[in-house]
Amino acid sequence: MKVGIPVEISPNELRVAATPKTVKRLQKQGFDVYIEKNAGLKANFSDKDFEEAGAKIVASASEIYGQSDIVLKVKEPTEAEVGLMKEGLVLLSYLWPAQNQPLLQKLADKKVNAVAMDAIPRISRAQKMDVLSSMANIAGYRAVIEGSYHFGRFLNGQITAAGKVEPAKVLVIGAGVAGLAAIGAANSLGAIVRAFDTRKEVAEQIESMGAQFLTVEINEDGATASGYSKEMSKEFIEAEMKLFLEQAKEVDIVITTAQIPGRPAPKLWLDYHVAAMKPGSVIVDLAASTGGNCPLTKNGEIYTTDNGVTLVGKLNQLPNQASQLYGNNLCHLLDDMGKAEKFKIDMEDAVVSRAMVTYNGKINWPPAPLQVSPTAGGGAKKVAAPSPEETAKAAAEAAKKKAMSTIFTMVGVGALLLLVGAFAPSEFIQHFTVFVLAIFVGWQVITNVSHALHTPLMAVTNAISGIIVTGGLLQTKNDPGNIMTILASVAILVASINIVGGFVVTHRMLKMFKK
Repeated sequence: MKVGIPVEISPNELRVAATPKTVKRLQKQGFDVYIEKNAGLKANFSDKDFEEAGAKIVASASEIYGQSDIVLKVKEPTEAEVGLMKEGLVLLSYLWPAQNQPLLQKLADKKVNAVAMDAIPRISRAQKMDVLSSMANIAGYRAVIEGSYHFGRFLNGQITAAGKVEPAKVLVIGAGVAGLAAIGAANSLGAIVRAFDTRKEVAEQIESMGAQFLTVEINEDGATASGYSKEMSKEFIEAEMKLFLEQAKEVDIVITTAQIPGRPAPKLWLDYHVAAMKPGSVIVDLAASTGGNCPLTKNGEIYTTDNGVTLVGKLNQLPNQASQLYGNNLCHLLDDMGKAEKFKIDMEDAVVSRAMVTYNGKINWPPAPLQVSPTAGGGAKKVAAPSPEETAKAAAEAAKKKAMSTIFTMVGVGALLLLVGAFAPSEFIQHFTVFVLAIFVGWQVITNVSHALHTPLMAVTNAISGIIVTGGLLQTKNDPGNIMTILASVAILVASINIVGGFVVTHRMLKMFKK
């Protein structure tokens, strides 16, 4: 099968749908790769780079669309590009199907099987194909860099001989992939970071990234099953706007990330918020392409308001890195579709069926709702949370079972000792008693440590070492030159090395999670 990559003709699109690395990967999947001349120049990939990777360079887009079985694109195709496509072509590209119904109709009329990469469902299996997350991660990082550049001061606080520099205050609105990336970047640069999201479930994520989670007093949650926020009540929005006005007077950089698939971006940072900001402050609007979270944002432009606030509606796409990540997403999808040898459009597949917006001359949008945890009746099974009484009862029963198990174990050990004592020689009795006591003490010590505090491997090795140390100590009462004492001493030494090593490794692991 032939895979073609055309030049992105949009003047503002710097990315390309393949890189030399992904070309090699496509070839391993069994595809022959054709790339239009100069397709990667804007992303700093030369034709020579692609040729060395094994791709064939062709002169025009008409050759790409006419010869290829699969075409990989970034920007949605123009009417002229659709006209070049042949019947049965498989197109993988951004399409924005909710906003581009006329484009879908043109693709269906040409009998192009089009996959909207921006419509990949957000399920666990599809994370490796999720281009929205890949690009949002870059956008969040870049927003901080762009905001810092236009802010014109340090983000981190400093105390120098020349004076003290206060750290910058950064507010991130929306804690999706882009928002969390922005929080992480701003925090790593030393800024004081605050974040707001209508979904209370993201509070822990925000705080784990080093930011303060801002809330309003209205008890309302914006979380939905899709992962995006729902529209909030009038009371919540009023409280939200009041909170933003208070923050506008304090923060230096505001990064807005809120977007709703298929709809204009919600207006969150209004004109009076901008008016309340200090001169020199910066707003980076990541929703500029869909109308902006700020009504004053101009898509594709950077300008300064009358009160000295810089509004950024344009970001450097980091085309080289973005192209690589986007190309990886495409390769993952082609992997799931069977590669070249077993390539198949499986409309029963949860990912393909929802992203395939045109198929066999028909529009396949909007897709059927994604069913989570289906039951025999076709719906999602709801499990009621246990009551406090039920929880307490279960805990009491568990404690009772544990106590009974311990008692039976001790009785069993005692009975075994009595049985052995009745028939075994005295020397054996002594050593056997030491062995049993060592096992019991070691087991009790290790089992009373929470499983979350050690790995299963370390738990087992430390339990064994504890048994050895306990038994060895009890055997060292013999003469120093006795073979039993020597063996016990060696056992204690080796087990101690294991235990001490375990503590050292654990300490190093814990340091990895500390700032």
